[in-house]
Amino acid sequence: MTRKRFLALCGLTALCSLAAVSQEAKPEGKRTLAVQLNYTGAGHVDEKHKIFVVLWDSPDFAQGQAMPVALLPATAKDGVVTFSDVQKVPAYVSAAYDPNGGWDGQSGPPPSGSSLGMYSKGGAPEPIDIVAGKSVNVTLSFDDSFKKP
Repeated sequence: MTRKRFLALCGLTALCSLAAVSQEAKPEGKRTLAVQLNYTGAGHVDEKHKIFVVLWDSPDFAQGQAMPVALLPATAKDGVVTFSDVQKVPAYVSAAYDPNGGWDGQSGPPPSGSSLGMYSKGGAPEPIDIVAGKSVNVTLSFDDSFKKP
């Protein structure tokens, strides 16, 4: 093998190695979670009486031992909210509706009397796994049967 070919082969090998490392360093893609609401309670949902959907990264939220990751409003009983960059999986979601329309979703927990719901199976928060670069759709159904004390 000539020296010129040997150097070309070494250069090509180095280039391929850099390309492989560069591919590994790229982000895998965003995780997207769309939450379809199905609120069947008596309250009127609109621009002044929103349902707030909360994204959590731990099921401990059900015991009041976690901080929300993100919060999005919906203005219809059957609204859809989309969390476009879920960082940690599994993810969990809950919803709160203040029939008085006084809660803004940011000024602390929902007030007493707010209807609460969560994405669950069997009464426990259901984990939502989202593969990087993919989207997942879930339906969160709730009514007025569980209210914040």
